Amino acid sequence: MKKTLSIIGKIIAVLAIVIVLFLAIVFLVNIICNKMEQGKIESYGQFVTVDGKNMNVFIQGEGEETVVLLPGYGTATPALDFKLLIDELSPFYKVVAIEPFGYGLSDETDKERSTENIVSEMHEALQQLDIDKFTLMGHSIAGIYGLDYVNKYQDEVSAFVGIDSSVPTQPGMDVELPVKTFAFVEKSGLLRLIMKVSGDPYAGLAFDAQTVEQMKMISNKNMYNATTLNEMEHISSNFKGAQDLTFPKDLPLLLFVQANNADVEGWIPLHEEQVKDSVYGKMIPMEGSHYLHHTQFKEIADNFREFMKEAK
Repeated sequence: MKKTLSIIGKIIAVLAIVIVLFLAIVFLVNIICNKMEQGKIESYGQFVTVDGKNMNVFIQGEGEETVVLLPGYGTATPALDFKLLIDELSPFYKVVAIEPFGYGLSDETDKERSTENIVSEMHEALQQLDIDKFTLMGHSIAGIYGLDYVNKYQDEVSAFVGIDSSVPTQPGMDVELPVKTFAFVEKSGLLRLIMKVSGDPYAGLAFDAQTVEQMKMISNKNMYNATTLNEMEHISSNFKGAQDLTFPKDLPLLLFVQANNADVEGWIPLHEEQVKDSVYGKMIPMEGSHYLHHTQFKEIADNFREFMKEAK
């Protein structure tokens, strides 16, 4: 028995050493790769000063009307992620992609990621650019921030367009998320490893190779940084705070919605409820993933243009 226990003890000790060495290697590789990639990340867009920090904004197109794009949570490089849609919209509109703090090439911030602060910062960025009339188009959680924005600054927004946008009353948003676990996965370098072995998320999409390379490097830099983790901590309270808000009835409202969402109960009815009271509201179900703008960018642009003509 003693001999058996001794052997088991040695095996456990060896396994522990192997695990420690593995984690140490992963940690060092992540640090080295981050430093190497930092010099390869190419700048795009322009900086505007918001709350004393740099917020990156990408602008393309010279149309008389402006479309402002807001990303979903965790979209590490918003301007590049929206590239396919921007290319479709920019021949007809001035398209402005905002990269909130912690995203893309924007600075991080210590300011709490409440809806109030995020919306205020977006508004300040647009004010710096002298943009005071536009269509607000947002993906995922931008449905929550956008709802707050259109209620606070009604005179500025001519329409709201959701790309599989979040709904305040959707189920499952009151859970406590494992923020510390995500922080450990990022700092340890395990996140880079997980992303590496998970396959190419851009495979089969229309992005060019250079854009894909940039998105991957910026994702490695930004994913689960302190700013976005703070936003994760506020997700539940931000959803709860929006539950009494509705879109203004006279605001044109167009919602592109994932038709085959099996993860959120009642996904289609939730969006139907949002548009039913609008003077001009429309919901368009689309086949595809949550990132509808990766595959349905042409259809989104065409339907949006037609919707705006009808709304006028």
